[in-house]
Amino acid sequence: MKYPNVYVKLVGEDGNAFSILARVSNALKKAGVSKEEISQFQKEAMSSDYNHLLNVVQDWVNTN
Repeated sequence: MKYPNVYVKLVGEDGNAFSILARVSNALKKAGVSKEEISQFQKEAMSSDYNHLLNVVQDWVNTN
């Protein structure tokens, strides 16, 4: 996991892919992650389907 100290709640929240992407991007920004790194996350997350997005999110941040 790239950023184990960044937590993003998925359970009980809006499951829309764009909503998840925004929540993770905002959490990374609040954690001081560079804009370039956040763009890399977004590009990787959006490169395939919904399941891929969820896998990328779990590779980058802590979820519950």
